[in-house]
Amino acid sequence: MSERPVLLVTTLVPPDRVASLRALHERTPLEVAIYDGRQHHATAGVDDPGVPFVRVSQRGVHALAASGRYRAVIATSAGRIALPAAYFGARRAGIPFLYWTGIWAQVATPAHLAAIPLVRHIERSADATIAYGEHVAAYARSHGARTVVVAPHAVDPAFWGADLDPAAVAAARSRATGGDDAAFLALYAGRTTPGKGVDVLLDAWRSVAPGAVLALAGPVAAELPGGVVPDRVTALGPLEPTDLRNMYAAADVVVVPSVPTRAFREPWALVVNEAMSRSTPIIATDAVGAAAGGLVRDGETGIVVLAGDPSALAGAVARLREDPGTAARLGAAGAAQIAAYTPEAWADAVCAALASAASARTGR
Repeated sequence: MSERPVLLVTTLVPPDRVASLRALHERTPLEVAIYDGRQHHATAGVDDPGVPFVRVSQRGVHALAASGRYRAVIATSAGRIALPAAYFGARRAGIPFLYWTGIWAQVATPAHLAAIPLVRHIERSADATIAYGEHVAAYARSHGARTVVVAPHAVDPAFWGADLDPAAVAAARSRATGGDDAAFLALYAGRTTPGKGVDVLLDAWRSVAPGAVLALAGPVAAELPGGVVPDRVTALGPLEPTDLRNMYAAADVVVVPSVPTRAFREPWALVVNEAMSRSTPIIATDAVGAAAGGLVRDGETGIVVLAGDPSALAGAVARLREDPGTAARLGAAGAAQIAAYTPEAWADAVCAALASAASARTGR
């Protein structure tokens, strides 16, 4: 008799997660339950995650998890109904429940505050917790989480680190700089939602000396303050993954200016992984999960500045612009560090969490 699969309950699957799900499925049978929910990623979810999957309503998650078809249930922290439905469904089936989370600070919206008692119960009672990084692991442990395993957040290195056509990279740079190929090019990739800090970055850019260009991959002019693109800023709009990859390679630095808000604290920021795969140095704020989780370390694998501080962002840009040697060193160190953040490493960590959860449940 074949082994029963693991059920992973999640909202829309972003493209960068496909390689990780496939790596996990190669190690243990997997089925993904996809429900419609709030989109937390800049890119749309894929139609097919590359592993067995079903589409289900949030309310339908409970019956699926309790069906007896699975040997364990993993659920993400998203979904007001899906998370408790997965948890109580697993409990009804008598199988391990694993909580997969990127939360490292309390979300202070009325709905999240009202849900604290239930979420704390799930955190304490889960048979294992899978955390995005050490920052998330520490937060989970502070609430009494049992076995906590860090699964390194990964992108597909075969795609983001692939050999590129130099002409395509040069064309990307020319597009971003408006033909001024000698300009220092800083790149932002993401949305313009409040927690992303684009307004702080634009404020910082006013004090960056001439001869530098800021390219915004994702935002369009209408999404910027006043609907106006400032001087020495290029709004590229949404880019296809191949175009974004070329833009990472063309940029002199990638800036991740996230700020904490009542409703948001950047869980990780996969743009860091993507840019590091191209040896592009990173400037991130301390509100970025990839920095709080140890991937971007100030002066070692990037530069980390205080969130919400335009002067600090501008100073970091100036530092790398004036010191190409430091920029190259940080870019190389980032590339070396990200080499360990693979889909296979993520899948191995999830398997370790599954084994610990099964052992703990058998012991109880």
